[in-house]
Amino acid sequence: MLALSRKKGEGIIIRDDIELVVLEVFKDGVRIGIKAPKNVSVHRKEIYLQIQEENKKAMETSNDATDILKKMFE
Repeated sequence: MLALSRKKGEGIIIRDDIELVVLEVFKDGVRIGIKAPKNVSVHRKEIYLQIQEENKKAMETSNDATDILKKMFE
């Protein structure tokens, strides 16, 4: 992991089209602004992990449904 130190108002550029800016610094956290193209998904990590888990469950359900359909046509 790359670790960078930034102060309020300073930013980080990722590729040529994503910018992270430190908006506020609190005692136990920071507020970050993100400028990115609309086609780039941006999520809090905990939300991203929930989405991944739901997608995994949906794929398992889909595979179960596919197996049921395969058995029906055997």
